Formats: sequence, structure tokens, C-alpha cells
Amino acid sequence: MFNLETCGSTVIECVVVNPVILAADSGLGGSLAQFVLLFAPLFAIWYFLVIRPQQQQRRKLQDMLANLKTGDRVVTSGGIYGTIVAFRDGVVQLQVANQVRLDVARSAITGLVSEEAGAATKQEAAGKPKK
Repeated sequence: MFNLETCGSTVIECVVVNPVILAADSGLGGSLAQFVLLFAPLFAIWYFLVIRPQQQQRRKLQDMLANLKTGDRVVTSGGIYGTIVAFRDGVVQLQVANQVRLDVARSAITGLVSEEAGAATKQEAAGKPKK
């Protein structure tokens, strides 16, 4: 079973130490498989619940920003509603009231305002008494 000439200097080393070392090596493949089986589903869940929806939302926002045109009613990240009047490099000029124009970064625009929501906002502003 054991060859004393190749095992080492003592019998104890051949009988006790070498089988223990060999037994420890065989378990490494099993722990890797367990690791993969544990974390692969967790990564898949994380991808489909967090990463993928965020990528889709970012792509949708970039498409909306690329397709802006003069006359669109938009809302900024600061909550300012306005109508696009002009474009420059990375700047959009919004008209928020008569004779009031603001320059905002194109990236500050967070969404388009539908016609119904725009009409409701104008009615609310017209219906409030001035102080």
C-alpha cells in the first residue's frame, strides 16, 4: 500500500499526513460548484430586477432627449415646466412664461409633458389669485 522509500522519512508521515493532505485536495472542486450554484441565481435575479430595468430606462431617456424638437412641452429635473424655443450645443432654451426664457442643460430635461397635463397646469396657474 505505502512505499516507505517514497513517502518520506517516517512512517507516521506516510500513514497520517499524506492521506489527510490528499483528502483535502479532493474537496476543492465541490466547494467551487456549491459557490457557483449559490451565486449564479442571485446574480441572475439581481440582473433582471435591478440592472436591466435601469439600462432600459436610461436608453428610453436618451432616445427622448435625442428626439426633442422646438415646441415640445417638457419638465426639468428641478420641476420647471416650459416649452422648447431653441437649441444650442448642450443647452436647451425654454420659455416658461411670456418674455421669460431659461437656458437649461439638455440632460436636465427629465420628460415630455402630455397636452392634457400641460393644459391642466395652465388652468391651475390661471385660476390662482395673485398675492
